[in-house]
Amino acid sequence: MVHVYKTKGTCSKEITVEVDENGVIQNCSFKGGCPGNLLGISKVVVGMKAEEVIKTFRGNPCGFRKTSCPDQLSYALEEALAANTVAAAN
Repeated sequence: MVHVYKTKGTCSKEITVEVDENGVIQNCSFKGGCPGNLLGISKVVVGMKAEEVIKTFRGNPCGFRKTSCPDQLSYALEEALAANTVAAAN
């Protein structure tokens, strides 16, 4: 299932993630932000369990900000997993 998340407090404006029924990330892309870093993060997380990425990235700040693009990705994945659960129940 593809999920679009509007980021809060980062240079990137939007994250699109696709998580399969097993909780594995199939695709990830960022809109805006630092292109090289976010392209690298997007490639690294594909094939990983969303729950593991959430644990790893949650709470990482960026400079003076209390959040970061990886931190925001953890929230996007959390929402995607919740949406998958709801879709599977219906």
